[in-house]
Amino acid sequence: MHFLQPAWLLLLLVVVALLVGYVGLQLRRTKYVARFSNLELLGSVAPRRPGWRRHLTFAFLLAGLSVLSVGVAQPVAAERVPRDRATVMLAIDVSLSMEATDVLPSRIQAAKTAATDFVGLLPSRINLGLVDFGGSANLLVSPTLDRVPVTKAIKGMQLQNSTAIGQAILTSLQAISNFSQTTTVAGSKPPPARIVLLSDGSNTVGPSLDTAVAAAKKAGVEVSTIAFGTQDGTVTYRGETIPVPADDDALAQIAAQTGGTFHTAHTVGELESVYHNIGSQIGYMTRHHEISWRFLMIGLLLAFGAAGSSMLWSGRLA
Repeated sequence: MHFLQPAWLLLLLVVVALLVGYVGLQLRRTKYVARFSNLELLGSVAPRRPGWRRHLTFAFLLAGLSVLSVGVAQPVAAERVPRDRATVMLAIDVSLSMEATDVLPSRIQAAKTAATDFVGLLPSRINLGLVDFGGSANLLVSPTLDRVPVTKAIKGMQLQNSTAIGQAILTSLQAISNFSQTTTVAGSKPPPARIVLLSDGSNTVGPSLDTAVAAAKKAGVEVSTIAFGTQDGTVTYRGETIPVPADDDALAQIAAQTGGTFHTAHTVGELESVYHNIGSQIGYMTRHHEISWRFLMIGLLLAFGAAGSSMLWSGRLA
């Protein structure tokens, strides 16, 4: 907490002075009363009543003045809140190997279901874009708060030959950059962003993973990867059974090098833990707001407490 008008805190010195003066008066009063030898006069000078009530009234007043002094200095509190312009790019592998059924009902269907669930789990304040990739990478939906086109595009994905993971990352980064340029105020930092990549295999065409990872690191964008499938996956192509083991190592390396996280998704249920907190992890900002009203309200309540207790116990305000 800091103050917009810290000079007003000097009023606390006045409060301290009042406290010192009050203590001095009480000590002086005690010595003065002790000088009287006539007990009848002593009763009139120092009537018998609990001293703590008088002290409590002054304590209320002193506390109220202290809090009010802090309030007029305009205190400002810092609050950690989620950033509103954060962006997530969802990149989904649609290569033919995703047709394998080692993840039921198939890798591609499991990925579509997981992606659709992700759309529902992601906080509404975060922009979401969609890329699919097979032999090439295609930007299906630019980052947007509207979830309808993303869900519709996921359902309409079709399988393709090859796996262009590197190109998918580069396409996602370009979408993030374009969106950032149109939404970021000049001179301010770009909003946080992350790529979530769902795939089962190695990069077979297009830019290398090293090129894509270097670009992601330069842009400061983490790539979290989710590997679909097992080592026993197969697909049937033109009557021939072809093994298509999931390449966990390549996907884990992408995540590790960019600062993202790596997960395996042998079942759709395992994905919930992957997606559940991604919205809260994507970035925070510190927002400052004035809280003078809190101190002024508390200070007034204490002052009213001092006045009320004085009237209750002595029948007067002072």
